[in-house]
Amino acid sequence: MKKSFDILKDIEVLKSEGDKNRPLNHIQYDSRKVVPGDLFIALEGVQTDGHQYIEKAIEKGAKTIIVEKWQENLPADITQIKVPNTHAALAIMASNYYNRPSAKLKLIGITGTNGKTTTASLSYQLFKKAGYKAGLLSTVKILVDDQTYPATHTTPDPLMINYYLNKMVKAGVTHAFMEVSSHGIDQHRIVGLDFDGAVFTNLTHDHLDYHKTFIQYRDTKKQFFNQLKKEAFALVNADDKNGLFMLQNTAARKLTYALKNPADYKAKILEQNFSGMLLSINNMDVWVRLVGLFNAYNILAVFAIADQLGTEAFESLQIISQLESVDGRFELILSPEGKIAIVDYAHTPDALENVLKTINRIRPKNQEKLITVVGAGGNRDKTKRPEMAAVAAKLSDSVIFTSDNPRNENPETIIDDMEKGVPAEYYRKTLRITDRRQAIRAAGSLANPGDIILVAGKGHEDYQIVNDIKSHFDDREEIKKVFGLTETKISPKKPN
Repeated sequence: MKKSFDILKDIEVLKSEGDKNRPLNHIQYDSRKVVPGDLFIALEGVQTDGHQYIEKAIEKGAKTIIVEKWQENLPADITQIKVPNTHAALAIMASNYYNRPSAKLKLIGITGTNGKTTTASLSYQLFKKAGYKAGLLSTVKILVDDQTYPATHTTPDPLMINYYLNKMVKAGVTHAFMEVSSHGIDQHRIVGLDFDGAVFTNLTHDHLDYHKTFIQYRDTKKQFFNQLKKEAFALVNADDKNGLFMLQNTAARKLTYALKNPADYKAKILEQNFSGMLLSINNMDVWVRLVGLFNAYNILAVFAIADQLGTEAFESLQIISQLESVDGRFELILSPEGKIAIVDYAHTPDALENVLKTINRIRPKNQEKLITVVGAGGNRDKTKRPEMAAVAAKLSDSVIFTSDNPRNENPETIIDDMEKGVPAEYYRKTLRITDRRQAIRAAGSLANPGDIILVAGKGHEDYQIVNDIKSHFDDREEIKKVFGLTETKISPKKPN
């Protein structure tokens, strides 16, 4: 059994009272979960302050309390320890509790607005196919070699992160790939993790409800690179204007990838269709089963990660040609009569623009209609709503504005916000159907054989949140119902 002293290693203690060498059962930050022998750490959050629940935690059997705000008049048998930041302390404590599992893995973190999930998931696939035991912490799911667990956050809380990293170590995993969100960085969830590499994909408009300004959002991402050790690598997209900024002041080895600018790793799209594309990567050609400029960047990053981790280039390219797209990312569904649907997670203006431009590049000119179904999440960044609507209206033949996850907002108000961004010349292209299921059905009815329906925003998600109720809803299932299908994907075909 661990003792309080063991898990306090590398944590600055400002003040303490009581026995710091107590045996402890587990670390808890939710007083409702405390059982006798647990340590309780008081986290100050946006909505609640854990210091308010110290008395409750003690009543339930906690004997050691970690605080930012010193508590007077606690019972004599309670150990109290004050630290500068309980969020950072929790992350270090979690790592110590599970015997620093990240140091026993090759851990790669991927950050950026778009592309995190695909880059992390494809890297996991590549190393699995190369014969390694691999792990994945992503928005879509958590994988411990072949064992799948549900994901609840892009970057889980520190206890969950280290719990799964420890499971990976016990399962013999050698390489792990992890999405690193701006929320996770800002809330100190990754403090204490030993990263061997960090990847920056891009930075576009998102999460300004949380970070308030784009500069704050950018600088939060940069903190990840500032914390890297000198033995790690820092790989950034040199085509993004913020890429080289991420490399400033990092101790890690600096590397770049790009399609347009000079870089250590270069790629070019030679040809593409809805089944895949032919890429040149560092002057070597490879056919891949993914499409779009955004996926060319993702695949190039995966190739660079594999190279930095010692995989031979030809082997990497052979495996890259076999990689499958991630659930809900440019996922194709074809009806028996030839209608095409694409389900994609695009929920930012930039991501939506990338997907729409990809579709427009691939489809034959003036032959098919492109019908886009899109909404915007409630209780999130409101400033991106009109921008997303403007992009959809400009690049689609028809647009249906609908609900995404309205949460505690009125979905009609969200659509009103979106419609404010539609230029007058495009307004005739738009419809509003608040019920997402009905919107998808309407798109199916409007489409003729050969037409393309993009259902954007939710991708892999299998739920919808209205008020505080989370109900089952899956865009892919709804499309299949409209098309009368049981299969979801087109079999990829190589060009003749």
